Amino acid sequence: MQEKVLIIIPAYNEASTITQLIKSLKSFNDQWDIIIVNDGSSDETGTLAEETGLVSVVNLPYNLGIGAAVQTGFKYAFEKKYDYALQFDGDGQHQVNEVEKILNIVVNNEADIAIGSRFNKEYKGYKTQPLRRIGIKIFEFFSYFLIRQRITDHTSGFRAFNKKTIAFLKDNYPVDYPEPEVIILLGRNGFKIKEEFTQMFKRQGGVSSISAARGPYYMIKVIVAMFMASIRSKQIKKK
Repeated sequence: MQEKVLIIIPAYNEASTITQLIKSLKSFNDQWDIIIVNDGSSDETGTLAEETGLVSVVNLPYNLGIGAAVQTGFKYAFEKKYDYALQFDGDGQHQVNEVEKILNIVVNNEADIAIGSRFNKEYKGYKTQPLRRIGIKIFEFFSYFLIRQRITDHTSGFRAFNKKTIAFLKDNYPVDYPEPEVIILLGRNGFKIKEEFTQMFKRQGGVSSISAARGPYYMIKVIVAMFMASIRSKQIKKK
């Protein structure tokens, strides 16, 4: 029996990229199912996704944030009994031809979660601002301190998950700063994490929720959230 794969795309005001992204993914592999979680967009993101006739669409009543949008995808994946889920941004940063590279890590039981990283290999095509680069290194240090594993790209939204991880995250996915927090949460609960270098583009549409002015504030908040995730993980029982 063929294993079922769901691609979860959280989307907020991604009307400029969503149609082409859906068509590209389906063209690459029409066996992948796709769910668009439209996070209260004020543009036509949800309508355009529905008009393709190629995906399932969940329209959240208002903008709940990336954490709630992704968790909605995990709940859907669990209820529909998918074997694997893959988180994929809707803004055009990720390359469709890199999906199998990430997905195969969990399919081949090399890890419970695979993260596509922009930074664990020298790649001159992707550059970040100095302040953000400093933040990335700080997050790397704290992940090693908390779970004894260096993660080079905590904010990557390109991730694959196996069935066991889906079942865990449908109830325990962080809401505030989910990408860095979930790494700590999974690491502290014994899930195996593996990074793989992937090439990524600058965002092709939409607007980042983290402005340069809010960078230092975001960094402090994320570090606190990572510590809280490490404490919270002691209270969670895996099913």
